[in-house]
Amino acid sequence: MSKFFDFFPSPYTNSNYMKTDQINSASVPSLFIRIHSLQFFFSALNIGGNVIGERRIIRDTLIGMINVSIFLIILGLFIPASAFAQAGGPNIETIKRKWLDIAYDKKSQAQKLDIYIPAQGEGPFPVILSIHGGAFMSGDKRDVQVKPMLEGLKRGYAVVSINYRLSGEAIFPAQIYDVKAAVRWIKANANLYKLNPDKIAAWGGSAGGHLSALLGTSGDVKELEDLSQGNSDKSGRVQAAVDWFGPTDFLKMDEQLKESKVKNPMIHSVPDSPESQLIGKNLDDAPELVKAANPETYITKDDPPFFIQHGVIDHLVPYQQSVNFAKKLEQVLGKEKVTIELLPGTDHGGPNYETEKNINKVFVFLDRYLKNTK
Repeated sequence: MSKFFDFFPSPYTNSNYMKTDQINSASVPSLFIRIHSLQFFFSALNIGGNVIGERRIIRDTLIGMINVSIFLIILGLFIPASAFAQAGGPNIETIKRKWLDIAYDKKSQAQKLDIYIPAQGEGPFPVILSIHGGAFMSGDKRDVQVKPMLEGLKRGYAVVSINYRLSGEAIFPAQIYDVKAAVRWIKANANLYKLNPDKIAAWGGSAGGHLSALLGTSGDVKELEDLSQGNSDKSGRVQAAVDWFGPTDFLKMDEQLKESKVKNPMIHSVPDSPESQLIGKNLDDAPELVKAANPETYITKDDPPFFIQHGVIDHLVPYQQSVNFAKKLEQVLGKEKVTIELLPGTDHGGPNYETEKNINKVFVFLDRYLKNTK
């Protein structure tokens, strides 16, 4: 079972992220009251000067820990979460042609994107739409997750990395609304940024993998689109989708993790799981919402080709999610349009996905469908 150490995730981990937006100005007084009450209690151990050395050491250590906690809370209040997310991200200073923090909608500060294009050439460049993961409740368009996508700049691709509303701000389907709004914005503004509006591939890991898959299958499904977000004359369809270890059928995850016999499997059918938080209800209580969020629900013959990879010892999102999704895609699209690969000895994300050999596999797929190479 996923416990304390899951709060220290790997860069791609779709685990129990601490949500910084849960700490707000209204909660600060009660936090400080509780912390100072503890400080008073431990200070009281010293009344009368009769505290022995060992007890004094314990008291001083605990007070020090509490003071550090106060500092970290204050730090979290005044420094945006995105600043922490970007700390381990790529060095974009070396990218010559870029446009940062462009708003594709105005409903939320989250609705922004970054555009990167190759150093040379007039385009129009095929586009990689980078969708970050983070359990639908964390992550950032400029964090470490965009590094593999930025390899596309060396290969003649533009990269558009997006943020979207997280579950702490808005529940499903706000996330896919935002992703499609970003796609429509790209198509409407393609000429300004040397982008090819007819050659767009979605690529994401974990929660980003789910959104890439859902974008790929739901295309012009009106129930998963909010045209009031702008550029309603454009389609939200893409020409290819790369899904790295994304969840699909939320209700089957616990059963599949049990079957996999992986270590420390995460439990999803609980009210505070990332997927329950995403749909706003406990998974078991909302099967129709789970179905609506499942990319499998919308598979049709006009869906784009898919490239899917998943680690077989993933303890957060079971690999069977991708296997079942790929099978259903193959039944409709044909095997030639669906690539699935299971990575042995690989957990939820990690270096096996980012080896030169593996990145080359992704770009062979993208080249085939966005550059028409064989």
